[in-house]
Amino acid sequence: MPEQPASFDAESYKRTQREQWDKDGAAWHRWAPTLDRWYGDATRLMLDMADVQPGHRILDIAAGAGEPAISAAKRVGPGGYVLATDISKGIVSIASRVAREQGYEQIETRVMDGENPDVPDASFDAVLCRLGLMYMPHPVKALREWRRALRTGGRVAVVVFSTPDRNDWGAVPASVIRRRAGLPAPVAGQPGPFSLGEPGTLERMLLQAGFANVAIRAVPVPHRAPSAAAYVQVASEAFGGFNAMMAHLPAPERESLWSEIADALRRFESDAGFEVPGECLVGAGVR
Repeated sequence: MPEQPASFDAESYKRTQREQWDKDGAAWHRWAPTLDRWYGDATRLMLDMADVQPGHRILDIAAGAGEPAISAAKRVGPGGYVLATDISKGIVSIASRVAREQGYEQIETRVMDGENPDVPDASFDAVLCRLGLMYMPHPVKALREWRRALRTGGRVAVVVFSTPDRNDWGAVPASVIRRRAGLPAPVAGQPGPFSLGEPGTLERMLLQAGFANVAIRAVPVPHRAPSAAAYVQVASEAFGGFNAMMAHLPAPERESLWSEIADALRRFESDAGFEVPGECLVGAGVR
């Protein structure tokens, strides 16, 4: 498994991630119904593979604006407990508000680095991470920490994206941005949306972290919208990674880039609307 390049500054990267999600967290929440339609099947399978039950204690890493913490809270019920954590203070405040508004008193929120969770040993029945592990500079270290937080027999379950060729929703925009912005190709070993998607990678990491009974399942996550332009509106507002890639460009150039991305994605339009392929991997293991 490739090591981080010596020049990679993990702390600077985390700082940028934190700032980006402080900025884009409100949009992620605003588009929550659309995102739930896209990622709902993967979320439900993650909860199933984590064997989330009434009364369980759940640690949600990179919880974003409240999902999958809300879905987990529904399953654990009022007698359970969900600790929803994220590196971004801004998005944690949104998750806290959403939990209060929906009446989930069993949800607690806390700002926390997912690679260094400040929680006691053996204190949770399950650890969840939806679309967060692949953005962590040291994913095996994170998984080992999550295993530490689990009681014996507890489960971890994570969702990551698979390979770029199965995720045109992200690969097409990223390719356009890299070409126009003069960015180099992704470096092996660095975090990114598809960094854990190659066959065998997630399984090896779970085993390396000490988990047993590891299972990996692929889930189609087609991104549907009325049109390519409608999809680009969601992506431009809610997908912080794309915005980070073009942050150094002047505003008119960014607007032009999004127009070119919409043009490139129009091949996924039909009389039935817009549907661009996507695929997630759901991985789970037992402590």
